[in-house]
Order: sequence, then structure tokens, then C-alpha cells
Amino acid sequence: MAAFPWHARSRNYVSESDMYKLESVPLDFGDYHPLKPITVTESKTKKMSRKGSTSSTSSSSSSSMMDPLSSVLDGTDPLSLFAAAADPLTTTASMDGIRKKRDKDDSSAVGSDFEQWSSKRSEILSRYTTTEKLSINLYMGSEKGKATTGGSAVSEKVRTRLEELDDLEEGSQKELLNLTQQDYMNRIEELNQSLKDAWSSDQKVKALKIVIQCSKLLSDTTVIQFYPSKFVLITDILDTFGKLVYERILSMCVDNRASLTDNFSPETVNDTAKETCLNWFFKIASIRELIPRFYVEAAILKCNKFLSKTGISECLPRLTSVIRGIGDPLVAVYARAYLCRVGMEVAPQLKESLNKNFFDFLLTFKQIHGDTVQNQLVVQCVEIPLYLTLYSPAIDWILQCIAYRAPEDYINCAEVWVEYTCRHFTKREVNTVLADVIKHMTPDRAFEDAYPQLQSIIQKVITYINDFSLLFSVEKFLPFLDMFQKESVRVEVCKCIMESFIKHQQEPTKDPVILNALLHICKTMHDSVNALTLEDEKRLLATLINGFIKMVSFGRDFEQQLSFYVEARSMFCNLEPVLVQLIHSVNQLAMETRKVMRGNHSRKTAAFVRACVAFCFITIPSLSSIFTRLNLYLHSGQVALANQCLSQADAFFKAAVSLVPEVPKMISVDGKMRPSDAFLLEFLCNLFSTLLVVPDHPEQGVLFLVRGLLNVIQDYTWEDNSDDKVRIYTNVLHLLSAMTQETYIYHVDKVDSNDTLYGGDSKFLAEISKLCETVIAQILDHLRTLGKEETLKRQSQLALYFFNTILAHGDLRNNKLNQLSVNLWNLAQKHGFADTKTMVKTLEYIKRRSKQPDMSHFTDLALRLPLQSRT
Repeated sequence: MAAFPWHARSRNYVSESDMYKLESVPLDFGDYHPLKPITVTESKTKKMSRKGSTSSTSSSSSSSMMDPLSSVLDGTDPLSLFAAAADPLTTTASMDGIRKKRDKDDSSAVGSDFEQWSSKRSEILSRYTTTEKLSINLYMGSEKGKATTGGSAVSEKVRTRLEELDDLEEGSQKELLNLTQQDYMNRIEELNQSLKDAWSSDQKVKALKIVIQCSKLLSDTTVIQFYPSKFVLITDILDTFGKLVYERILSMCVDNRASLTDNFSPETVNDTAKETCLNWFFKIASIRELIPRFYVEAAILKCNKFLSKTGISECLPRLTSVIRGIGDPLVAVYARAYLCRVGMEVAPQLKESLNKNFFDFLLTFKQIHGDTVQNQLVVQCVEIPLYLTLYSPAIDWILQCIAYRAPEDYINCAEVWVEYTCRHFTKREVNTVLADVIKHMTPDRAFEDAYPQLQSIIQKVITYINDFSLLFSVEKFLPFLDMFQKESVRVEVCKCIMESFIKHQQEPTKDPVILNALLHICKTMHDSVNALTLEDEKRLLATLINGFIKMVSFGRDFEQQLSFYVEARSMFCNLEPVLVQLIHSVNQLAMETRKVMRGNHSRKTAAFVRACVAFCFITIPSLSSIFTRLNLYLHSGQVALANQCLSQADAFFKAAVSLVPEVPKMISVDGKMRPSDAFLLEFLCNLFSTLLVVPDHPEQGVLFLVRGLLNVIQDYTWEDNSDDKVRIYTNVLHLLSAMTQETYIYHVDKVDSNDTLYGGDSKFLAEISKLCETVIAQILDHLRTLGKEETLKRQSQLALYFFNTILAHGDLRNNKLNQLSVNLWNLAQKHGFADTKTMVKTLEYIKRRSKQPDMSHFTDLALRLPLQSRT
């Protein structure tokens, strides 16, 4: 078959763009928005009787649809339920079974190894003293407080006692002022004795009034440095009252036959004793003020034993909650200490409420820095350090109660404490806790048995400290990481840290503290990779390391940035995705340099971008994926070309061309083996688009890269049932046609392409024409090989594909090219496999083109292109 010369048609890309540009049509969406809630309108038609009636329609509309997730949950949020389940106050009912069992456990009683409150009393009184004047309210007594006669009616007795209880607020008290500390202590002792005297004379209401009056004194912090000693003195009276009430009720349970044992049950208590006990609790419940009501009820907490087995276990959580209503943090912490005192006496096994007491204190500790406390300290001229020491006796006692006979389980306690420290304190306190953990867990390599708890500590630290410059400035953080010496655990911890960094680091960083620490952590993850590491694990590690690399920026210090990438390449050489990311990052760095210089490189920046190019050229061959290498060669070559590094760009493109023969027939894609032809076709099309603007090397001859690529394509062994080779050759014709134009469709800034170098030289155009003839011959040879019955459909498709290429890029005024197009058209529909729909549209296109200026030859062409039916 005679050779067909290729004559590319002249193109005016600007006018073609204007001609085929889509017309912009303004769209009016009205109120429509894809995220706007859907309005659903339901119409209901009510049928009326036929006689003289019409149907009426009622419509109801909803502004939003029901949330299917909410409807499934039926209004119940599982997270809220989970949170509620975690609150000791809401789980009281579920704990009843456990508490009942503990109530029966006599072995949990307080023993001689528990330091009693009495041993701390004198130390507190001697330590917390004052020279300031104190004041006190004394109960003056009332005739109403005397016992009623035995013949009085019950209702009269109850009414009288309630009146006596109210008498305290009707002026039956006297305020004593300007008392010295010793005078104050003497007055308190007098009140204590008055309590005993009133009780012994059967003036129970008067005794209660004295206790209420004394309890009120605990809300007064006017001489704040004396408050711990005041607490000691007042609670002595409360202890006396609680003992008197308990013994009184206990005595009512004794008859002439037997007395109650120490471990009596409520069933053995007679009704009279129970009624009296309830009467006391009712009286206390009528106290209006919170603090005296709390203290007096806590003082007789033990009396709940007369009423029910679970009375104490139910009252302790309630009283713990009551303390939350006390606004002054110092008053509140001593109230907690008193509740712990009576709790340890009557139910030492109920540790939940004791723990909750301390936890509540921790949550309210921030009140110390509030305006109320701070103003109070200013008025009394008390400094914060002195004020904080006032908490010591209460906290010391609470901690003793919590720790009594608790396990010597350090790491579990530290695991909980570190969260509170991270949430409410500074890095200094966090560092102290970490140092303490290291101190306890390092001897005898105790950390090896506590990896889960240590991991939890790290997780809490990085959860609450999101500022990584602050985190890594914690001196003991990295030494803490060193305790994770089991590689699998160590890697998991490093992954948690990197995930947190990627999640919370909003801005790029160049902080040397962060960089050094995270490089160490990433190196740990990288070095864990071996031949047995799963691909998913490698992918995850690489993603985390890449996330770190992307967040490192030295700003305009591009040389330092490149140095970082060089260091990272040496550290993470076993993870291919990291190397790929580094290549992309270096290419981006080169383009940023170009942007800063606006394309006009100085000697220094030109040398720098060449260093970037060299980094990529050296790194790419170490990658195992052949298509990754091909695409990076192309991408890096484009970057080199954009930075006027022409010889380096040539080197990249040559490397890509020489690598094509090594492409295997099958490649792994997402774990499955697939033919590589489609991927190779895609790469070559991208390469052709770039080669259009690559200028010829002065020493290599005309179209050196294109010729080399055609040779590689010719020698490549294609699949027998594949037509990709012809499709590639057709795309080569597109490239060669574009190269013949007087001005190319696109250029690289400050790079002279062949249209400028050759200026439409006839010898250059002749070389292109020869290449076109060779390519056309290859295409036609392949079409002939498809003349067998089983390949006729492929022949038809390729013939039409080649026809459309000639139609788009060829000059059909050339008779031979015109005849070739007609032959291809006839071949496409010769054996009944033609895509008739496409051919009809193609013919319509030709007819439309024939009406345009200088396109009259399309009229003759249309007449020579018959449409044949399949029949």
C-alpha cells in the first residue's frame, strides 16, 4: 500500500476556543439550596356525601424531615446514658447489691492502724491560731424549752417543740464580740457543757438549738486563718450531740429481757425507738439553713442503723451532693472532711462516697481563683500561699480515709491523677507527675507489667496538651516514652502521638523542639518496619510520617527546607510512600522558589532549583513501583522545564522513555493483578502533551525524544488482543500535528519551544511529515491484521477512531489524505459492525463544517461518505 503523506491543517487556537466556548446561561435557583431542609407536604382528601357537597382538602406541612437516627434512638442518646452510668450519684441503685454485701463484711471495719481524728486535734489547734478578735453567738435559753408535763396532748407537744425550734430565729441569742482566741475556746466549751446539761435535764429541743447555733459558726470565715481550729472546736460539740442521740435511741431498744447486740438489724428495733429516730431526722430536715442542716444530720448519721440496713449507704451520697451547695471552697472542704469522719466511723467500707467527696473538691478547686475568694483575702490581708495551707488538715484527712486499706496499686492511681493534672494545672505539675511515675516504674523494670496504664497516661497527656511546643518542653515527656521498650507498644504510642499532632497542629512549624522530637518518634515507627510488616501497617505509618513532613515549613529559608527533606530521606528510606511525598515536596519547593523569583532566577536560586532537581533524580530510581517512577520522572521533568533547567528536564524525559520497555504486562492494583496497557496508554498521552513544549537538544537532532519514544513503542510487546498500540500511534499524530503549527497551543514561560526555535523551517516540517508517514503505515498495518472474522468489530472501531483523528487534525484538501479518510469510513461500516449513531453525528458535524469559510472541501467529502444500514 502506498505511503500516505500527512498534511496537518493549520490551527488558530484562539478563534477555535471562542467558537466552541460554551455559552454561559444565568441560572435562577430561587430558594433552592442542596443543604436546605426538605419541606414535605401531606395532602389528605376527605370524602363528603354526594348530595350538595364538595370535597375539601386539608394540608399539613413540616419544615424539616424527621432525623432517622433520632427516631431509631427514640429520644435516648446512648452516649448520655453511658455518661450517666459513669456518675456514682446516678448509679446508686445499681450499687445497692454491692453495698449490701459490703455492709455485712465485718472485716472492713476501721482497725488500730487507722490514725484517729483525736490524734490530729491538738496539732491543728496549736498550728492555726490568731491574734485577731473573734465573735460568737450564744443561745440565751427560753422557758419554752422546758419539758412538757406527761399529761400534755401529743399534738400540743409537737406544736410546742416546733415553736421552740423557731425561737432561735426570734432573737433568743446574744452576740459576743472582741473575744480573744482563748476566750472563744472557753465559750465553745461552755456551749458544749450547756449541751450536756440541757440533754441531762431532758431539754432536747434546747440541745438541738445549741448544736444548730454552733454549726452556723462554721459558715463564718471572717478570721479565716483560725477556721481550721474553729472546725475542730465546733465538731467536738457535733460529735457529743451525735453520741447523745444515738445512745438515747439505743436505750429505748432495751427491755427487761435483752439488749441489742453490736451488729443488730433494724428488724430487732422496736417501734418506739424507730419513731423517736425518725422524729430526730424530721426535726433536722426542718432546719432552714444548709450548713447547720448538713452538719447536724451528718452528726447523727449513725442513727440510720435503727431504720434500715441501707439507710447509711443511701444518705452518704445525698449528703455528698448537699455539700455542692456550699459556695465557699474552704467551708466546703471541711464539710467534706467531717462527712468522711462520720462515714469512716459508721461505714468505712463505703468508699465510693469518700472518693466522690474528694473528686468534687478537685472540680471546685478553681473557685479559689474566683473573685469572691480573692476579694475576701484582700479584705483580710491574707496571701494565697497562707490561704492554701488552711486546706491541709481537711485534705490530709480525706486522703487518709480514701487510702485506708486501699491496694498499694500506684500506676492505676497515677493513671487517674494525670488526667486531672493535665486538665487543671500547668506543664510544671504535669512534669512532676510524669517524673513521679518514672521514679516508681523504673526500678526492677516494673513498667513492663504496666504498659496499658502507661499508654493511657500518654493518651491523656496528648489529649489535653494540644500545643506540641509546650508538650515537648515538658522535661520528662521523652524520658517517659523511653519506658516503652517493647517495640509493638512503643510503635503504638508513637502512632497515637503522631495522630494527635496531625489532628491538632493547625499551622506549619519549624520549632526545633517539635522537629527533633517528632523526627525521633517517626524514626521509631519507620525502624519497626520489616519483611513481616503488613502492607496496611506500612501504609498507615507512611501516612503519619507524611502528615508530619507536610507540616514542616521554614518559610523563606528554602535551603533549610531542602536540608530537612534530605535528612528525612535518609531516615525514612524503607517506606516508599514517604519517599514519594519527599519528591513531591521538593518539586513544590522548586516551584515556590520560581514563584518568589517570578520566573527570573538569580545565580543562587538557579543553583538551588538544580539541587532540588538533583534530589528528585537521585531518589526516583530507589522506588519499586514502575508507574510511580514513570509519573515522577514526568512530573519532575515538568518542574525542571518550568525552572529553565533544560538539560535536567531532558534527563528526566530520557529516563522515562528508557523505562517504558520495563513495564510488565500485569501490575498489582489494590491487591489485584491487572493488565498494564491502559496505565501505560494514560502515561504516554501525558508525556506527549509535555513533549510538545520541550525544545530539541542542540546536540541530539530533530525530535530526538519523540523518535526515541516511537522506537520504544515499536519494540514494546503488546498484548495480542489489545489495540492500545494503535491508539498510542494516533495520539502521536495529534502531537506531530500540533508541532507543525506556527504557534503552539501552550508554552512554558521563559522556555523557547520548537515553534520559536525552528520558526516553521521546511526541513523541520519535512522531518515531522516523515514521522507521520511512518506512524500512519503502522496504523494501517495493524488494521489489516484485524481483517479476520473474530476481530472485525475491533477493526471497525479503530477505523472510525483513526477517521476522526484525520478529521480533527489533518488537512483534507490533500487528495491522498482525503481518500484515506473515505477508505477508513467505508471500512468502519463494511462488515456491519459500525457504530451507526456515532457515524450519523459525525456526518452531521462534517456538513455543518462545510458551511464555514474555507471549508468548502467538506461538502465534497460529505457526498463521498455514505451511510450503510446493517442489513
